[in-house]
Amino acid sequence: MMRDGLVVVDKPGGWTSHDVVARCRKVYDQRRVGHAGTLDPDATGVLLVGLGRATRLLRYLQDAGKSYRGRIVFGIATSTLDASGEIVEQAPMPLTREEVDAAVARFVGELEQLPPMVSAVKIGGRRLHQLARAGVDVERSRGRVRVAPFVVEYFEPGPYPPATVLVECGSGTFVRSLAADVGLALGGSAHLAALRRLSVGSFTVEESHPLDEIAADPDGVALPLGTAMRDLERVDVDDEQARAARHGIAFPVGALGERGGGPYALVTAGEDLVAVYERRGAACKPAVVIAATEHA
Repeated sequence: MMRDGLVVVDKPGGWTSHDVVARCRKVYDQRRVGHAGTLDPDATGVLLVGLGRATRLLRYLQDAGKSYRGRIVFGIATSTLDASGEIVEQAPMPLTREEVDAAVARFVGELEQLPPMVSAVKIGGRRLHQLARAGVDVERSRGRVRVAPFVVEYFEPGPYPPATVLVECGSGTFVRSLAADVGLALGGSAHLAALRRLSVGSFTVEESHPLDEIAADPDGVALPLGTAMRDLERVDVDDEQARAARHGIAFPVGALGERGGGPYALVTAGEDLVAVYERRGAACKPAVVIAATEHA
């Protein structure tokens, strides 16, 4: 059974991200399992799950850009900004496709966004959704997010018209909030009726696996550590450099060749991930070292 690796899960609707992690712990018979970025229970699609030593690398995956396909319904607002909440406002919005296209275009670029109360964001050590369940509403700070592109793929006119949208965004973006904000921009309300995550970085839904497929072939679907870090700048190292990296030795920037700003995935000729290094001044220093003798 593979102990260290990355699993690209096609999360089903009705499961929390924690439910998926718990299921993978059973399948892979280990406790050291985590995910890279929460996906709402009703949402489906790509959830990256790290096994063993891959859990130490998840922060590099959490910061990756993401893409989604969602369905916005106009004229209806809910308490959670999505279909799981109670309806709090309802009034017909007989919009045109042109009006929706124009409103969506206003939310492309760098934006300030308020995280919804029903979310995994932590304030004062507690997640907002925990506070919301307790009936507590707290002051939240707006965060900077990046959205591009954000386009309407399909629109159906009517009193409560739905629009299918495609959105690519940076880490920390709430598509539910985007849906509600578009509704407000059009002079009414809206909620996110459905959401599917299509990608996290270069990991797409086409290479994801349903949970039953993972359970049937755990080793066959898990990706090795080197592949898990494929979106980082790759540095091919020889045996001497690999030994130095495993001992946490810093390298002058030039020793790794002409590179961008990093982080860098140091990989051997045998495709083994040795470490992830980050540039600090004139040196490259280890951020995560995968020791050859370490076991999950």
